Amino acid sequence: MDYKDYYSILGVAKSATKDEIKKSYRKLAKKYHPDKTKGDKALEEKFKEVSEAYEVLSHDENRKKYDELGANWKNQQQAGGPGGFDYSQYYANTGGQGSHQTFEGDPEMFSEFFNNIFGGGYARSGGRRQAKRKGQNYLAEMEMTLEEAFHGGVRIININGKKLRIKTKPGTKDKQKIKLAGKGSPGLNGGSPGDLFITIHVRPNINFKRKGNNIYIELPLDMYTAVLGGKIEIPTLNGNVHMTIPKGTQGGSTLRLKGKGMPVYGSTSQYGDLYVKTNIVIPANLTTEEEKLFTKLKDLNHEHANKSS
Repeated sequence: MDYKDYYSILGVAKSATKDEIKKSYRKLAKKYHPDKTKGDKALEEKFKEVSEAYEVLSHDENRKKYDELGANWKNQQQAGGPGGFDYSQYYANTGGQGSHQTFEGDPEMFSEFFNNIFGGGYARSGGRRQAKRKGQNYLAEMEMTLEEAFHGGVRIININGKKLRIKTKPGTKDKQKIKLAGKGSPGLNGGSPGDLFITIHVRPNINFKRKGNNIYIELPLDMYTAVLGGKIEIPTLNGNVHMTIPKGTQGGSTLRLKGKGMPVYGSTSQYGDLYVKTNIVIPANLTTEEEKLFTKLKDLNHEHANKSS
């Protein structure tokens, strides 16, 4: 029976913190998980080895025992296995009966080395096994357009070789998270499966800017409509609509269309507003006749200004 260096198995230093151990374990468990290895026995053994290392190093008492016994494990074996070691120092005294650190997995799935150090005390204590363990949660990301976020809908994504149907609601926000219960890693020893958490990323839109439930756009507006007013057609995330432009609208003015923004998340009746910023477009390449008309307007404007003063 060979000595198992759990620190090396997880790729961490002996001085590693709990967070460093957990981070390394998650990375390796995801890499060697049976869902990915598809029956590869060697990789399945690697997964068990990683799980065993984490089982020991993630618990303070287990890690302390391993660090103390690790260098002298052969002496323990020569003393007759677990029975040759006094485990009482690791158990709480409860009326003369030992209460041991329970393991979050079935000892039968662990190596001879593990059982040689931990198994005997486990058996001698008469303690119960903590048989069930919830599976690891999965994290995933998904992109969508602003139009998709507006309408909501159904997407099919692939997680570890499995196709999952993801339904999003109208008004989905950037960086919003969706939880799919029971779609994570399978549990151990009859434990419930983990969950799947999906982070939504809504891609920026070149025409529409979103702030909360409101939408902002910039609208090129011809000078004639700005001066005289009128109705124009403008785009929204739900199709084009008509908007009334007041007479004398100035460049940079912001007009509001109530209820034409993003839907309130999960609602089909509540919406934010659409804000339209006007950019007046000055006509270029005037004809001779148009120049004469503008000159006449200019003169009339000067006459009006002089009379007013």
